[in-house]
This record gives sequence, structure tokens and C-alpha cells, in this order.
Amino acid sequence: MLGRAVPFSRSGEPSAIAKTPTGGPVEVLETGIVGDEQGDLRHHGGREKALHHYAFDHYSAWKSELDYISPILNNPGAFGENLSTLGLTESDICVGDIISAGTSILQVSQARQPCWKLDIRFGQARMARRVQETLRTGWYYRVLQPGWIYEGDQLAVLDRPHPEWTLARILRALYQPPGDLVTLAGMVELEVLTPSWRELAAKRLRTGEIESWSSRLGEYPSNPAQSPNA
Repeated sequence: MLGRAVPFSRSGEPSAIAKTPTGGPVEVLETGIVGDEQGDLRHHGGREKALHHYAFDHYSAWKSELDYISPILNNPGAFGENLSTLGLTESDICVGDIISAGTSILQVSQARQPCWKLDIRFGQARMARRVQETLRTGWYYRVLQPGWIYEGDQLAVLDRPHPEWTLARILRALYQPPGDLVTLAGMVELEVLTPSWRELAAKRLRTGEIESWSSRLGEYPSNPAQSPNA
């Protein structure tokens, strides 16, 4: 699934969170899928976030939990994902997993840190926080071997060098206070984990404090998503 960067918020900030199926094969390069865009290259895209995967398994839960069922939940792409599958969730996938997708080879690099754009995308305040609290965040891949992915291709785990490092374990350590100090310490040494996540774990251990999430989650008065008309 691909998206084009278009004005998204009331301030006109661009986003490509609205992904749609391509209807054909897509070419995967080291920086992502050809034709896919990111509106904020500081926080999205790049080699460590080349492709975003979100489990379609979660869609039924969201439909049962949300007060307002957005029609975007009828099809994959609602969470800005490039890949959507059944049978793989954050509890099944481990950091460092090497996965074949079509003729490309991918490696799980990190989970997703949800942001305020999900609030606007779904028309619901605190949607990003709910994604974070449920640990249904999705995850990112780095590309080890460029190739092509066709709709309907089966993803296969080729190697799992760190079976003890599920994404769910890492997400619990980061987002369910007080945090697991053993897991945080292990994250610092986990070389296949995206460097920024290793640095985040190191900072938590060094300071003993949890960083502010307000800017990322958009939970401040000026956030347009807090308006009932957003």
C-alpha cells in the first residue's frame, strides 16, 4: 500500500498516512517502496523505517472498542501501513526477524511510536494513546535485499536470531510503567534494534525518568485533533 504526502492537519502539515492498495506489484528499495511518500522525513521513512507493517488481526478489536467506527477500518491501510497480514502480531514478531516478502528480504527494526496524526485520521481524540496503551502499534522493517512484493504474497520468517525479544516485550517495557529495567538494559545491547530505541532505553536507565509523550501524542490544548469537529 502506498500514500502521497498531502496537507493533513488544519495547519497544512503534510502526511502520507492515508495508504491505499496499489493493485499490482511494488518495487522495494532500501529506503522503502517506490512511489510511497512521507510527509515528515524527520520522524518517518528512512532505512530504519523503510516499510510499516500493521496486523489486520487488530482491526476487529478496534471496531468493537471505538465509539465511532470509521469507514477506513473496512480495508487495510487505516494505520498508514504498507503491509497488512493475518496471523502476525506484536506478540509473534521479534526484533531482528528476517522475513521474505516476495523477492525482497526484510528485517524487523523496531515497533512504531504512534503519533497525533492517528487522532485526526480516525476523528477521535486520544486515538494515538489508545494504540500505544493496547500495544497494537505495528512495526517497521529495514530492507536487507531489495525486490518486488505482489499482493497476496506470503511472508515467511527466514531467521529469528533473538526469539526472546518479541515486540510485545519491548512495548511493555516502554509503555507500561514502571517499566522493566532488565528489558531496558537488554535493549541497550540489542544491536539489531534501531539505534534511537537503544538510546531511548539508555536514557531511561540513566535518568530513571519517562520522557514526555505529550508532543508526540498531541495531548495539549492546541492540538486540532482535540476538537470534536476534527
